[in-house]
Amino acid sequence: MSLLEPHNLPFLIAFGALAVIALLQVTGVSEAIEGAGDFDSPDGLEMGGLGDALTTLLGLGRVPLLIWLAALLFVFATVGVIGQSVLASMLGAPLSAGWAALAAGAAALPLNSLAMRPLGAVIPKDETTAIDLDDLVRRDAEIQIGTARAGSPARAKVIDMHGQAHFIMVEPHDPTLVFTAGDTVLLVRREGPTFYGVQYESPLLGLDH
Repeated sequence: MSLLEPHNLPFLIAFGALAVIALLQVTGVSEAIEGAGDFDSPDGLEMGGLGDALTTLLGLGRVPLLIWLAALLFVFATVGVIGQSVLASMLGAPLSAGWAALAAGAAALPLNSLAMRPLGAVIPKDETTAIDLDDLVRRDAEIQIGTARAGSPARAKVIDMHGQAHFIMVEPHDPTLVFTAGDTVLLVRREGPTFYGVQYESPLLGLDH
């Protein structure tokens, strides 16, 4: 049975999405996507007991979100393709694409949740350590996306004292300067959500030579 047949279309799409996630991981774009959630959430948006129970039931929080999603797509597609093949052998014809997707989805969620328990034991979890944003001042940040100039900040990555990555918006402290992707800057002050940095050559850069 070919994966390209119409009744396997949902599972072909799932494998395609899995390939996209793998590409995001290889290129590093996934760090920026996950980092978008590093900003402090407004008060009152925390999930309640029902939400916490649901995330626990689904296995969310045991592993990074993209790993969880990739595993779910893999389980969904694998269960679907194998199930369609078995049904075709036993009944002479597979289910339609819609019914097969519903059945595979219903099976994939609990199976994926079970898989997250041993997987979470070997993959480091996403940890959130509450810090004051001002604690990021006087730390190095690397410009990740965009060009930072006066009045036009760019996204940068900074590591806090706990080793956690935060994604912030940075402008040059000197309005005549411009920072581009790959530049390392020292954060010297913060105004609201925007940090201001100065470019310098870190003494750590020469340790490898």
